[in-house]
Amino acid sequence: MTGDEKGTGNRPASSVEVIAPARDLPFARLVRERRSVRSYRPDPVPRDLIEQVVEAAGWAPSPHGRQPWRFVVLTQPSLKAQLAEAMGSEWLRQLSLDGDPPDVVAKRLARSHDRVRSAPVCIVVCLFLDDLDVYPDVDRQAAEETMAVQSLGAAAQNLLLAAYDVGLDGGWLCAPLFCQETVRQALSLPPTLHPHALLTLGYAAQEPKRRPRLPVNTLIYRYD
Repeated sequence: MTGDEKGTGNRPASSVEVIAPARDLPFARLVRERRSVRSYRPDPVPRDLIEQVVEAAGWAPSPHGRQPWRFVVLTQPSLKAQLAEAMGSEWLRQLSLDGDPPDVVAKRLARSHDRVRSAPVCIVVCLFLDDLDVYPDVDRQAAEETMAVQSLGAAAQNLLLAAYDVGLDGGWLCAPLFCQETVRQALSLPPTLHPHALLTLGYAAQEPKRRPRLPVNTLIYRYD
């Protein structure tokens, strides 16, 4: 992927605004070619592109049209490092539960930290439940919240597809789901926001490995 530098002046290369050409793909190609990227170039992402992909997320379906999601956009290196450090101890605890040797755990932790710190943009995807319908019985209320979680995934997918369409790449990390209070405290978020995922955005530094997909006859369990 190539981009045009504009207005470089005397600014360092890392601050040069790079505009990659939009891919503008038919939908079938868009969903097939989108990939999960872990390594990005340091080039910053223009704010208008970030807002464009977040707007696309807002068009996802949701229960009663309540749009139970909010997005925290991080571009400042200090904030990304702060978030990575805050989640580090919980990552370490959970990685240690896998029974791997300490050196393997340390490498996995370092890779996770690097994915957050090196991404030009990190977007914390948060569940927002305050506008949902309230029911008197526990089961229906739980179902309402489950619908909200389902729609949160749809919003995140919209965002990732929109990002790829405009020339960006993205990745999906679920680490915030396992340490929601830690993320809230690190970013001074209100208790009404429930961090569920972290999406990274930028321009891919290298082609990622693609995992094969299951064939459609395996995906369809029953077709009557």
